[in-house]
Amino acid sequence: MAEQEGAAVPAQSKGSWSSFLKSIATFNGDLSTMTAPAFILSTTSLTEFSAYWAEMPRLLVAPAKEPDPQKRAMLVLKWFLSTLKQQYASRNEKLGSEKKPLNPFLGELFLGKWEDEEGTTQLVSEQVSHHPPVTAYSIWNNKNGVRLEGYNAQKASFSRTINVRQVGHAILHIDKYDEDYVITLPALHIEGLITGSPYVELNKSTYIVGSNGFTSRIDYSGKGWVSGTKNSLSAVMYPHGKEKDKNAVLYTAEGSWTDSFTIKDAKKNTVETYNAKKEPKTPLKVAPIEEQDPLETRRAWKKVAEAIQKGDMNATAHEKTLIEEHQRALRKREAGDKREWERRFFTRAQKLPVFDKLIKEVPYGSLEADQTNGIWVFDKDKALNAKPPFSALSEELKGGWK
Repeated sequence: MAEQEGAAVPAQSKGSWSSFLKSIATFNGDLSTMTAPAFILSTTSLTEFSAYWAEMPRLLVAPAKEPDPQKRAMLVLKWFLSTLKQQYASRNEKLGSEKKPLNPFLGELFLGKWEDEEGTTQLVSEQVSHHPPVTAYSIWNNKNGVRLEGYNAQKASFSRTINVRQVGHAILHIDKYDEDYVITLPALHIEGLITGSPYVELNKSTYIVGSNGFTSRIDYSGKGWVSGTKNSLSAVMYPHGKEKDKNAVLYTAEGSWTDSFTIKDAKKNTVETYNAKKEPKTPLKVAPIEEQDPLETRRAWKKVAEAIQKGDMNATAHEKTLIEEHQRALRKREAGDKREWERRFFTRAQKLPVFDKLIKEVPYGSLEADQTNGIWVFDKDKALNAKPPFSALSEELKGGWK
């Protein structure tokens, strides 16, 4: 039996939900401009989503401990697949259904760290562009010589549901082997809109291209009208240039990115398994709000988040308007002074040679700098010279980066 339309929508929100569904039927643009009903608003800003890459530091640094390049590339694949639930479904579980995150303002920051047996894994996330909205991030673990850097924007359109094309990439670097892995980002769409219980489903394919000569392609699928399983994935790893040669496949992965998956070698032997429900997560540590910089996410959005939690939509709108008006005033002042906002930790680059070299192994893909307001790279010098409350970053960086 089909689920009743709006079944999960609170009675007092039925009208706003119907209006929302009608409005997205003609929507095409940045997700930040989409106005959603109050009950579907999240208290979390998009700048925090960068943390989902590294909630399991053990898996992030595992490739750095593997001497065999082929197995190392396979462990990179395993780590990436393990991040998918964290990035696209973990918040759905916590909140009951997908919520629309807060739209970051230009210069918004989110900093944190994970501390466990793998040492300290540091995160710096910054909103480097507002039109279009772009979040850049750098994650590093000095003990194991691993760092991840990237940025992304989202372009949304509507065709029976909300479809999102992610623009951007991530690059994983391993110091010990001087290796890089370019990672493309999955397309996604939102299911469950009619019932008022939205959730993310991934589709199409993504690639991981290693400078050590191995490529992985991940294919995503979901539950269709007739058949299929929710949140399914299948992946193959092969030497560069051998994507269409089935005999060249070195490893395969099958399963669900929200549940469990298995990685097998060419002889069909299971070499790695992963269970999302059992894998331990390391808690992210964030500075107390009162010690944060005014531009840090949780301090900047504190009053808005509190209003959302209380269900006070008048206060929510008021506090959001204060932030938005302040941002408009800053942009107007910068335009009058003929200057641009100075990013705290990231800088525009003219080119990205590692990406340009490795992306050739992908059937599609380019930097699309015009869609992200530039090519964004982490600026180590800015971080080394960071002033309070970010002074501790310089200590984390010293001696750890090559």
